[in-house]
Amino acid sequence: MKTRIRIDQAEPDGYKAVLGLEKFIESTPLTRTHKDLIKIRASQLNGCAFCIDMHTKEARRAGETEQRIYALNAWRDTHFFTEDERAILALTEEITLISNHVKDETYEQAAKVLDEKYLAQVILSVITINVWNRIGISTNLIPA
Repeated sequence: MKTRIRIDQAEPDGYKAVLGLEKFIESTPLTRTHKDLIKIRASQLNGCAFCIDMHTKEARRAGETEQRIYALNAWRDTHFFTEDERAILALTEEITLISNHVKDETYEQAAKVLDEKYLAQVILSVITINVWNRIGISTNLIPA
Protein backbone atom coordinates (compact mmCIF):
# COMPACT_ATOMS: atom_id res chain seq x y z
CA MET A 1 0.00 0.00 0.00
CA LYS A 2 1.11 3.52 -0.66
CA THR A 3 -0.39 6.96 -0.30
CA ARG A 4 -2.36 7.89 -3.40
CA ILE A 5 -2.10 11.67 -3.33
CA ARG A 6 -0.76 14.28 -0.94
CA ILE A 7 -3.68 16.70 -0.52
CA ASP A 8 -1.42 19.17 1.31
CA GLN A 9 0.81 19.35 -1.80
CA ALA A 10 -1.81 19.01 -4.54
CA GLU A 11 -4.26 21.51 -3.03
CA PRO A 12 -2.49 23.44 -0.25
CA ASP A 13 -5.22 26.08 0.17
CA GLY A 14 -7.91 23.45 0.71
CA TYR A 15 -5.66 21.61 3.16
CA LYS A 16 -4.98 24.87 5.03
CA ALA A 17 -8.74 25.40 5.34
CA VAL A 18 -9.11 22.01 7.05
CA LEU A 19 -6.09 22.83 9.24
CA GLY A 20 -7.92 26.02 10.20
CA LEU A 21 -10.78 23.93 11.58
CA GLU A 22 -8.29 21.82 13.55
CA LYS A 23 -6.58 24.91 14.94
CA PHE A 24 -9.95 26.27 16.04
CA ILE A 25 -10.80 23.00 17.84
CA GLU A 26 -7.40 23.03 19.56
CA SER A 27 -8.07 26.60 20.77
CA THR A 28 -11.37 25.72 22.43
CA PRO A 29 -11.80 24.78 26.09
CA LEU A 30 -12.69 21.20 25.13
CA THR A 31 -10.67 19.00 27.46
CA ARG A 32 -7.79 17.01 26.03
CA THR A 33 -9.61 13.84 27.10
CA HIS A 34 -12.80 14.81 25.27
CA LYS A 35 -10.86 15.71 22.12
CA ASP A 36 -8.98 12.41 22.25
CA LEU A 37 -12.11 10.31 22.81
CA ILE A 38 -13.86 12.02 19.89
CA LYS A 39 -10.90 11.55 17.55
CA ILE A 40 -10.31 7.92 18.45
CA ARG A 41 -13.96 6.84 18.40
CA ALA A 42 -14.80 8.54 15.10
CA SER A 43 -11.63 7.12 13.56
CA GLN A 44 -12.57 3.62 14.76
CA LEU A 45 -16.04 3.93 13.23
CA ASN A 46 -14.62 5.20 9.95
CA GLY A 47 -11.79 2.65 9.88
CA CYS A 48 -9.02 5.23 9.47
CA ALA A 49 -5.88 3.35 10.49
CA PHE A 50 -3.68 6.44 10.18
CA CYS A 51 -5.88 8.49 12.54
CA ILE A 52 -6.41 5.63 15.00
CA ASP A 53 -2.65 5.19 15.23
CA MET A 54 -1.97 8.91 15.63
CA HIS A 55 -4.71 9.71 18.12
CA THR A 56 -4.24 6.70 20.38
CA LYS A 57 -0.55 7.61 20.69
CA GLU A 58 -1.47 11.23 21.47
CA ALA A 59 -4.03 10.12 24.04
CA ARG A 60 -1.52 7.87 25.80
CA ARG A 61 1.03 10.70 25.91
CA ALA A 62 -1.69 12.92 27.45
CA GLY A 63 -2.30 10.33 30.17
CA GLU A 64 -5.20 8.30 28.78
CA THR A 65 -5.20 4.73 30.07
CA GLU A 66 -4.75 1.64 27.94
CA GLN A 67 -7.86 0.17 29.54
CA ARG A 68 -10.10 3.01 28.34
CA ILE A 69 -8.54 3.10 24.88
CA TYR A 70 -9.01 -0.67 24.45
CA ALA A 71 -12.60 -0.50 25.71
CA LEU A 72 -13.60 2.52 23.66
CA ASN A 73 -15.44 0.52 21.01
CA ALA A 74 -17.50 -1.07 23.82
CA TRP A 75 -17.90 2.04 26.00
CA ARG A 76 -21.60 1.39 26.63
CA ASP A 77 -20.73 -1.90 28.34
CA THR A 78 -18.19 -0.49 30.81
CA HIS A 79 -18.14 1.82 33.78
CA PHE A 80 -14.89 3.44 32.59
CA PHE A 81 -16.47 6.59 31.15
CA THR A 82 -18.13 9.54 32.88
CA GLU A 83 -21.62 10.81 32.13
CA ASP A 84 -20.17 13.67 30.05
CA GLU A 85 -17.90 11.29 28.14
CA ARG A 86 -20.77 8.89 27.47
CA ALA A 87 -22.91 11.71 26.07
CA ILE A 88 -20.00 12.87 23.89
CA LEU A 89 -19.30 9.34 22.65
CA ALA A 90 -22.96 8.76 21.75
CA LEU A 91 -23.05 12.06 19.87
CA THR A 92 -19.76 11.25 18.15
CA GLU A 93 -21.13 7.94 16.91
CA GLU A 94 -24.37 9.40 15.59
CA ILE A 95 -22.71 12.36 13.85
CA THR A 96 -20.10 10.05 12.32
CA LEU A 97 -22.78 7.61 11.16
CA ILE A 98 -24.94 10.55 10.04
CA SER A 99 -27.11 8.59 7.59
CA ASN A 100 -28.91 7.28 10.68
CA HIS A 101 -29.34 10.89 11.90
CA VAL A 102 -28.73 12.20 15.40
CA LYS A 103 -31.54 11.03 17.65
CA ASP A 104 -33.35 13.59 19.77
CA GLU A 105 -32.59 11.62 22.94
CA THR A 106 -28.86 11.57 22.11
CA TYR A 107 -28.81 15.30 21.50
CA GLU A 108 -30.94 16.04 24.56
CA GLN A 109 -28.64 13.98 26.81
CA ALA A 110 -25.61 15.85 25.51
CA ALA A 111 -27.41 19.19 25.96
CA LYS A 112 -28.30 18.19 29.51
CA VAL A 113 -24.71 17.57 30.59
CA LEU A 114 -22.87 20.11 28.40
CA ASP A 115 -23.49 23.82 28.09
CA GLU A 116 -24.50 25.15 24.68
CA LYS A 117 -21.07 26.50 23.71
CA TYR A 118 -19.27 23.30 24.76
CA LEU A 119 -21.85 21.24 22.88
CA ALA A 120 -21.25 23.31 19.75
CA GLN A 121 -17.51 22.74 20.13
CA VAL A 122 -18.04 18.98 20.53
CA ILE A 123 -20.12 18.90 17.34
CA LEU A 124 -17.46 20.87 15.45
CA SER A 125 -14.76 18.56 16.81
CA VAL A 126 -16.62 15.48 15.56
CA ILE A 127 -17.13 17.09 12.16
CA THR A 128 -13.43 17.99 11.95
CA ILE A 129 -12.10 14.51 12.71
CA ASN A 130 -14.53 13.10 10.15
CA VAL A 131 -12.98 15.41 7.54
CA TRP A 132 -9.50 14.18 8.49
CA ASN A 133 -10.68 10.54 8.41
CA ARG A 134 -12.05 11.01 4.92
CA ILE A 135 -8.79 12.55 3.75
CA GLY A 136 -6.82 9.70 5.34
CA ILE A 137 -8.98 6.95 3.92
CA SER A 138 -9.47 8.37 0.42
CA THR A 139 -5.76 9.11 -0.02
CA ASN A 140 -4.68 5.85 1.62
CA LEU A 141 -2.56 7.42 4.36
CA ILE A 142 -0.57 4.71 6.10
CA PRO A 143 0.57 4.81 9.74
CA ALA A 144 4.31 5.12 10.22
